[in-house]
Amino acid sequence: MQVIKFEQKDSVGHIVLANPPKNLIASDFSDALKQAVHEAGETDIRALLVRAEGPNFSQGGDVLDFLEKNTSQFRTFIAECNQSFRAIEALPIPTVAAVRGSAFGGAFELALACDFIVAAEDAVFRCIEASVGSAPVAGAVQRLAERIGRSRAARYAMLCEPMSGVTAGELGIATLVVPADDVEAAAVAAGNGGAVRLVHPTWLELHATVSQPPAVAMRVLPDGSRIN
Repeated sequence: MQVIKFEQKDSVGHIVLANPPKNLIASDFSDALKQAVHEAGETDIRALLVRAEGPNFSQGGDVLDFLEKNTSQFRTFIAECNQSFRAIEALPIPTVAAVRGSAFGGAFELALACDFIVAAEDAVFRCIEASVGSAPVAGAVQRLAERIGRSRAARYAMLCEPMSGVTAGELGIATLVVPADDVEAAAVAAGNGGAVRLVHPTWLELHATVSQPPAVAMRVLPDGSRIN
C-alpha cells in the first residue's frame, strides 16, 4: 500500500498522506515522503499542498513500529525524515499544509516545515513525544520557536499541551483557520490562486536568501584590502 503519494492538479502539486484513518508515521513513511518530495521537485508546479486522506492529518508515530527498531535504525529513520522536511522547505515555491483532525508528533513537524498552515477550527496540534519518554527530534522546537518564540515553544514541546486550530491561528502558527469541511478547499484555493501572486521573483529571491548561510561580514580598509 502506498502510504504517501504525489499528485499534480493543474499547477498545484499534492503530497497526500494516504493511510487513513490515523495516517500513522511508520517505517515506510520516510522513504515514501522522500519519493513524493522528489517527484514534486521535478515537476513544473507553482505551489505544493500537503494534505491527508481521512479525518486526521496524522496521529503521529506508530510506537509499536518504533519499538522494533534498534538505536541505529531509529536514528537513521529520524535523519531521513528531517532530510525530507528540509527538502520541502527548500522548494522554491509556496508550500501549504491542510490540517484536519489530529496533527501529532512528526505530523505536526511536517506541517511546520511548510510555509503556510491552513487549519480546521477543531484541529488538534500536539508535540506528543515527551508523554512517551521521547522528545521532538524533527524540528518542532526550532520551527515553533521561529513562529511563536522560545518560551511558548518550550511550553508546547515539553508539556505536550494540545493546541486547537483556533489557538494555532491566534499564535500565528496557522495562517488561516476555517471550518473543518472547508480546509482542503481553502488550501487548494490558496494554492491555485495564491501561486500566481506568490511565485514572483521577489518570493524566489526570498527563498534563495533564507536557504543560504548568512553572509560573512567584511570590512574594506582605506588601502582597498578587505578583512572579515
